[in-house]
Amino acid sequence: MSAPITLYRLQACPFCERVVARLEEYGLEYASRYVEPMHSDRDVVKRVAGVRSVPVIVDENTGVTMAESANIVDYLENTYSEGENASAAAGGDD
Repeated sequence: MSAPITLYRLQACPFCERVVARLEEYGLEYASRYVEPMHSDRDVVKRVAGVRSVPVIVDENTGVTMAESANIVDYLENTYSEGENASAAAGGDD
């Protein structure tokens, strides 16, 4: 079974490492997909997210595909901080 979150990244990319640190802080299972170093060769990322920049995450838990490390970190904090109970509580049983 594959991980529910896929991270498209470059090796030694500080923006990608920022996202990795947050994924690991929240104990989230993820798969790394290393992309071509040459920006113009990143067709996989372009197909998935509509951009050729990294990092990009695809979160099958929520159906979210997102680029830009600051946006991804904010998304992870809002979605997974305080444990998944916070997200489940927000969905609420009224």
